[in-house]
Amino acid sequence: MLRSIPLMIVPLILFNLAPMGLFGAGSADPWDEPVAGFGMVSGGAFTLDWGTVLVTLGLLLLFAELLKSTRTTNASVVDHLLSIFVFVAFLIEFLLVPAAAHPVFFLLMVIALIDVLAGFSVSLRAAGRDVNWN
Repeated sequence: MLRSIPLMIVPLILFNLAPMGLFGAGSADPWDEPVAGFGMVSGGAFTLDWGTVLVTLGLLLLFAELLKSTRTTNASVVDHLLSIFVFVAFLIEFLLVPAAAHPVFFLLMVIALIDVLAGFSVSLRAAGRDVNWN
């Protein structure tokens, strides 16, 4: 049953635990804080910030969710239902919480929407292959 927990809840929780989230706003944007910087061969500089790290984590979790959606069990229905709840939580927070009106949060919300839509699409396709058409 633990496999039915939607992974996109992790970025939602991490965003809300940040100082800019629901638990109080700081003076600076924590998502613009640099994590690391690298000099490139081209001579340019690449700076990785916390917002990019969180969106990258969301994309990696989306990949894992897509792999989970290929299962055709009763637990996959619960997984999809919980993914819808996570997306609705993203949407409500985006619309009602001032600190959530942030590009990083918006991208995470879009990733959660893609998770819902792609999860249902992949599950329907996989279930169609499991049906015996005699």
